[in-house]
Amino acid sequence: MKQRKLVVISAGLSQPSSTRLLADQLSAAAGRAAAQLGVTLDVQVIELRDLAHDITDNMLTGFAKAALKQAQEAVTAADGLIVVTPVFSASYSGLFKSFFDVLDKDALVDKPVLLAATAGTARHSLVIEHALRPLFAYLRAAIIPTGVFAASDDWGANSVEGPLRGRIDRAAAELAREVERREPATVTDPFALTASFEDLMKNL
Repeated sequence: MKQRKLVVISAGLSQPSSTRLLADQLSAAAGRAAAQLGVTLDVQVIELRDLAHDITDNMLTGFAKAALKQAQEAVTAADGLIVVTPVFSASYSGLFKSFFDVLDKDALVDKPVLLAATAGTARHSLVIEHALRPLFAYLRAAIIPTGVFAASDDWGANSVEGPLRGRIDRAAAELAREVERREPATVTDPFALTASFEDLMKNL
């Protein structure tokens, strides 16, 4: 079996959170779809509410505290991402956007990303297309074609057999295929020496 890393980013603020519930259902579906392709996913969930103060400090000082730095490194090293935000003022939440503002500008380049959002009403169902997709296109991510939006009415019985379940399974299968066909993500240490000490001395 191939081994790949999946990072799930949930920007829900409440506990329990429909945003986290959707994130968990998407990651479980991705795990099942990946297993059918001979891939085992190592899943890590990042709850942004736990990093809210660190994210703000990073924006003010330019330095990431240990917990936030670990989250940033996990995203950079991931083979695929699932990102889920609640809808605030017809767009992604400020906390969600702020986390991606403090990532390295190249962290998501060509990385498969599944976009998802939750809201109280279906009136916000186009938020993935008009808000999330442009953001991740700017970050040069490899965006999965199917986005998953869940309104309050999508939960309950509908989350088991209804349209939401179909969207979850379809998006998860698309993500699994993208992760399977790519080589594992590699992270380059910007401070690593690319020449021997002897070669460096020759250039002095």
